[in-house]
Amino acid sequence: MRRAIVLAIILGISIAVVAIPMSDVSARAAAPRQQQQATTPPAQQGQQPPATPNNVQISVSSNVVNVDAVVTDNDGNFLRDLKKENFRILEDGKPQIITNFTAAGEAPITIVMLLEFRSSMATWNFTAMVARYWAPEFLRNLKKNDWIALEDFDLHMRVDVDFTHDPNEVMDALQHMQVPLFSESCIFDALTETLDRVHDVKGKKAILVLATGFDTFSKHTLDDTLKIVKKSDVSIYSIGLTQIFQNSFGTIGGINSQQAQNQLRAFSELTGGNVWNPNFSAEVPEIMRDVATSLRSQYSLGFAANNLDGKYHKIKVELVAPDGGPLTVMNQKGKKVKFQVYSREGYTASKPTVGD
Repeated sequence: MRRAIVLAIILGISIAVVAIPMSDVSARAAAPRQQQQATTPPAQQGQQPPATPNNVQISVSSNVVNVDAVVTDNDGNFLRDLKKENFRILEDGKPQIITNFTAAGEAPITIVMLLEFRSSMATWNFTAMVARYWAPEFLRNLKKNDWIALEDFDLHMRVDVDFTHDPNEVMDALQHMQVPLFSESCIFDALTETLDRVHDVKGKKAILVLATGFDTFSKHTLDDTLKIVKKSDVSIYSIGLTQIFQNSFGTIGGINSQQAQNQLRAFSELTGGNVWNPNFSAEVPEIMRDVATSLRSQYSLGFAANNLDGKYHKIKVELVAPDGGPLTVMNQKGKKVKFQVYSREGYTASKPTVGD
């Protein structure tokens, strides 16, 4: 305990001394704050379908399945110059017609930064590190038409900054977060609540989770959470903090750290995101830049679902040549390179509903 307190004091002093310039972030937040608060995230209000002549309203959830995809070569370089004809989507092994396509880097992003913040010395100081060292590396890569929100959780999930175009609001909130009240970590509840919040948002959307991955007291089980994640079209990027905390403070809570890491990995892989489990805090700024680059390198694809059966259907995104054969990717030296496509693994089909 004494070791943890001493480390915390040292870290707190170093954090107070070091300040990361945010001038480049401030410069790109051009819109006045009052204007930004009057703006809402895209398409959060649903439109009611017209009533039929028999006064029976049939509501059918959109049958367009949106799929965000990121392509990297075997060295981790992003492939950002692909065309619509380079992609093929398989649903349950059957090719689908791509109806929607947006090239990498073109569409605005809606993202939630979801932060574990509970009353242990480790996570308390971790939040200070996020504020001073880590967050700027991500925030300065946002564009003026992107939306970002900040949430934190312990026993409960809280919205610290609702959706805004101004990353300085997020930075300010991180620097002024108060002492947490609870030691619980309810990541399952926090994640499901966040997915519900962004459910009706259109376009590219993602959640950046910074957490240990431990869950101690959620109402939702892991199975519940995985089912909700499977239904979502949100990309989940996870930065697991278990190893950082264990290397600095020893065992955390006596819970299997591998299980915690696997839970974060499952959330990310199901949704086409990515997961990192750094060993030391110095690795995190580069990871934050990787997250921002990955979001900017996403291709947005869409196809009309053939099924309205309420069941889960597998999706696979492939790269193809113009003639439909396998795509060959060459590096700058003219050598063939392998590539990896990251996308959500499936979707849960809607069911038509009939009401009076």
